[in-house]
Amino acid sequence: KGTAIVDLSGNGDPSSICTVMRSDGTSLYATRDLAAAIDRMDKYNFDTMIYVTDKGQKKHFHQVFQMLKIMGYEWAERCQHVPFGVVQGMKTRRGDVIFLEDVLNEIQLRMLQNMASIKTTKELENPKETAERVGLAALVIQDFKGLLLSDYQFSWDRVFQSRGDTGVFLQYTHARLHSLEETFGCGYLNDFNTACLQEPQSVSILQHLLRFDEVLYRSSQDLQPRHIVSYLLTLSHLAAVAHKTLQIKDSPPEVAGARLHLFKAVRSVLANGMKLLGITPVCRM
Repeated sequence: KGTAIVDLSGNGDPSSICTVMRSDGTSLYATRDLAAAIDRMDKYNFDTMIYVTDKGQKKHFHQVFQMLKIMGYEWAERCQHVPFGVVQGMKTRRGDVIFLEDVLNEIQLRMLQNMASIKTTKELENPKETAERVGLAALVIQDFKGLLLSDYQFSWDRVFQSRGDTGVFLQYTHARLHSLEETFGCGYLNDFNTACLQEPQSVSILQHLLRFDEVLYRSSQDLQPRHIVSYLLTLSHLAAVAHKTLQIKDSPPEVAGARLHLFKAVRSVLANGMKLLGITPVCRM
């Protein structure tokens, strides 16, 4: 009847048939994805092409990649689909969420209200920008904590907790470590001896810092950001414990310098890890 189909099973299995042209000659989603993939290979000569979409499109991409192989494109082997699950129970004050803009506005509003109750917020140059960055970190970490494929229940209360495994906690840790550098940096950053870092808290942090490249490699292999999230949260918890026990003030210059360098390394890795996840670190909050 004029409809163009591809039988991917080779034996007429209806579940393996993909329509690539309607009877009126118009194209479909699959047709356009085939054209886009070929165009992108011509334009970018990519090593890998990764499609990140919801899990409902798993079959669609499986068929697109199969058709590209049948068409003789060997590079179809280098196309990958990374499916993600559904966020359940997400509502703003305007009702059920439809637009991302609603979520981002709600995040900024709620974060500003949270920050307004903290004394230091009044000293911020741009509280709205800080609220947006901390709020986005909260959203990203909640989204990336588990397997991308897993559905999860959204909770505004959990998102904004400043303690525990949240984006707010990561931002708070980064801001706190930045403040430490600002307070003591000038006097101590040139004078240090790593042999002074003998305490269990220092050793735990150093061992954890050494694992950063391993974690990045793992995330690059299975395309799951949760490894980086878990690593950064553990690093922040270790830093919180060390901040209480490893004093800089009133310590001998060599010890103070070594500790400050340790905290500086933590902040640097924390900032780099957050940026990889699409989060802009804040220096005050």
